[in-house]
Amino acid sequence: MPMVVGVVAGAVVLALIFIVVVFKLMWRVAEPNEALIISGSKHRTEGLEEGMGFRIVTGRGTLVLPGVQAVRKLSLDLNETELSVDCVTHQGIPLKVRGVVIFKVGDDFVSIANAGRRFLDQQKLMAERVHNVFAGHLRSIVGGLTVEDMIRDREKLTGQTRAACGTEMEKLGLIVDSLQIHEIEDPTGYIKNLAMPHAAAVQRDARIAQAEANRLATEAEQQAAARMSEATRDSEILQAGYQAERDKAGAKALQAGPLADAAARQDVVVQETRVAELEAQRREQQLQADVRKPADAKAYETRARAEAERDARISAAQAKARETELAAAAEATRVKTAAIADAEATKARGAAAAMATRATGEAEAASQQAKGLAIAESTRAKGLAEAEAIKARAAALAENQEAVVAQQLAEDWPEIVRAGAGAFNNVEHMVLLNGAEGMSDMFTKALTMGGTGLGLARQLLASMNQNGPSAQGTAGLNGFVPPRSEKVPVEKDEG
Repeated sequence: MPMVVGVVAGAVVLALIFIVVVFKLMWRVAEPNEALIISGSKHRTEGLEEGMGFRIVTGRGTLVLPGVQAVRKLSLDLNETELSVDCVTHQGIPLKVRGVVIFKVGDDFVSIANAGRRFLDQQKLMAERVHNVFAGHLRSIVGGLTVEDMIRDREKLTGQTRAACGTEMEKLGLIVDSLQIHEIEDPTGYIKNLAMPHAAAVQRDARIAQAEANRLATEAEQQAAARMSEATRDSEILQAGYQAERDKAGAKALQAGPLADAAARQDVVVQETRVAELEAQRREQQLQADVRKPADAKAYETRARAEAERDARISAAQAKARETELAAAAEATRVKTAAIADAEATKARGAAAAMATRATGEAEAASQQAKGLAIAESTRAKGLAEAEAIKARAAALAENQEAVVAQQLAEDWPEIVRAGAGAFNNVEHMVLLNGAEGMSDMFTKALTMGGTGLGLARQLLASMNQNGPSAQGTAGLNGFVPPRSEKVPVEKDEG
């Protein structure tokens, strides 16, 4: 019987041990920072689609059938990824944006399911995927902003980036706990140049404020020093007044005893004074006789010597002053003489220059006068020669008019013929009805016009002879104008 009980007890213990071991193998507990994803059987989880094929357990324990179900853990810890993105702004300025993204898997089952599908076996690559998502959106957002917008409102850049990445992060089952833009690097120096005017203004204001503070401090120090000096002066004045009062009181105290003694001895002194006066009178009379007379004589001698020495020094000083005065006068005379000599020399040079200028002007004037006289003589000679020629021509006309007129007509005959032929200038077509005879008549009329000119010239000469020699001298054949030829009527062919 006891043996049976022992066997039963041992079996129960073994059964308990077996149950504990099996329970230990089947029981899984999800830590606070992780989620258990159990796959291998059909489960339905609130908020998820039916038939997902896995179950999510967070913050509690669950039974898992070994060999039938698989359990894997998805970390819910925070992760971070460094952002270092090369961007180009709306102004075309290249920038490098540095920041950090702190993210984690969402706590709800939908986020855990999405993250489990994408990162369960690649949780180490989660940071790289998030970096790529944020880098692309950050480049796009920075491309629509200016450098000034990014500097003055970083919260705007952060908000737009989080909003742009929110949808994609939700699909990945991730949430962003924090996005910080740490630094905006500017390799072109645009931001530095943009800040220079403000930095210069701040530096200027700081220097002005420092100078104003120094001025106020200096004024305060000077006022404090003045008040200290004033207080010191007042203190010394009061101390001197108190010391004077103490000295006065001490002097009075010290004088009280001697005054009493002096009052007591006054009578004695009066008597002694009288005795002394009598004694002094006696001694004075004795000094008059023994000392004063000889001393007066000696003093007179000393005074006489001193006056003689003084007069000698005065005379020597006057002589030296006179010598200096004469030397100064001589030097002044020498300087004045040199100045007068320089002035005379300058005056002489000026007079010589003036005389030279005057001589040059007179020579030029004489040259111009000579040229004018020569031109006048030349004109006069030319006029006389022309007058002699006119006179000779008039004499020739008087002697032989026919020859002179014939000569003049011969010289001007081409002009006369040209003037006669001018009547035919406007004729485009000429038709001669009688042939060679008509041509002869035409030339005969032209020559007749020349003869008429010869008759007019003779009449002109005759009238000149009647008017006298003066008219002959003022008119000649050079002024003769042949009469204009009359137009010869020409019949045109009407056909």
